[in-house]
Amino acid sequence: MKFTLQQKDKNSNARAGLIETAHGNIETPIFMPVGTAGTVKAVQQRELINDVKAEIILGNTYHLYLRPGTDLLKNAGGLHSFMNWKKPILTDSGGYQVYSLAHRRKIKEDGVKFSSHIDGSKHFFSPENVMDIQRIIGADIVMAFDECTPFPCEWSYAKKSMYLTHRWLTRCCSHFDKTEPHYGYSQSLFPIVQGSVYKELRKESAEVVASFNREGNAIGGLSVGEPDEIMYEMCDLVCSILPDDKPRYLMGVGTPANILENIALGIDMFDCVMPTRNARNGMLFTSEGIINIRNEKWKSDLSPIDVSGTCYVDTAFSKAYLRHLMVSKEILGAQIATLHNLSFYLWLVKEARKHILNLTFGEWKTKMVKQVSQRL
Repeated sequence: MKFTLQQKDKNSNARAGLIETAHGNIETPIFMPVGTAGTVKAVQQRELINDVKAEIILGNTYHLYLRPGTDLLKNAGGLHSFMNWKKPILTDSGGYQVYSLAHRRKIKEDGVKFSSHIDGSKHFFSPENVMDIQRIIGADIVMAFDECTPFPCEWSYAKKSMYLTHRWLTRCCSHFDKTEPHYGYSQSLFPIVQGSVYKELRKESAEVVASFNREGNAIGGLSVGEPDEIMYEMCDLVCSILPDDKPRYLMGVGTPANILENIALGIDMFDCVMPTRNARNGMLFTSEGIINIRNEKWKSDLSPIDVSGTCYVDTAFSKAYLRHLMVSKEILGAQIATLHNLSFYLWLVKEARKHILNLTFGEWKTKMVKQVSQRL
């Protein structure tokens, strides 16, 4: 993997860059649709490419390990071949699932014992076998195994957890570097900065992560319920420490406003289930603000979903038609809403990139944050 920093904004830390991988190039800043189990819900791969304009998607190590399983993935030639996706893939390590399955797991120094949410069967994740699993999945970018702390979290636990994440990172890197990719192309390992909402811990973790000198770096544990202002404060601090010449990935974030504010702080890569999950419940993100398409006010509104025409579905379907589909529980409603939200998120980061390259990002960002945050 190669990262080229192409432009920095004159009034903020926003950056435009290019990530080159074996499965294609990624222009940053970028949003990655979440394809947890080898599928972005309600969207076919051809729609991700032709309509959403996705450049990279995210898969989930925990879910793919449980189902369909590593044997089938290996026989298929990896996730790219299994799901017929020819562009880059990033896989998270399962660390967030360890966090979210608190009642089903036990964390020790050697790794994590957990029960499957599917059938209750017992499993074990270690830094080493998580690297092996991600080798088999075959993602272009793989994440180090970490522990994601909850919010709120006591300082003493956050510190203990951070040091465990750092020890696991050493083991991840050692094992990853001793193994080879399965499918004839290179993979890159990103460490993850932890430390909850404590400045001194985030600073120490960012310094440790930077010292490993991997091809990119990630920031975790900042989409677990903390106020936005604290998220921004932590990201600003961490971005001031992580090297400029490597991509920075903020995991699990977030709303359109969150993405714009974090781009301004120096973040390059994002993922979040919000555009797909909220779409299935009738919440649409547009350039003018947020729409609950189920509301009665849209019942007879024959105007396009987004008046600015940012997304492919805007000129094809009206608000009234989409509302009709959603209240009628038609599957097409979830599909159109999902395509719209993902298209909007990709449009938003591409517009941000355009303004960074033109040195007009700051003024545009201020205007857009207000617009995309209002309820319509």
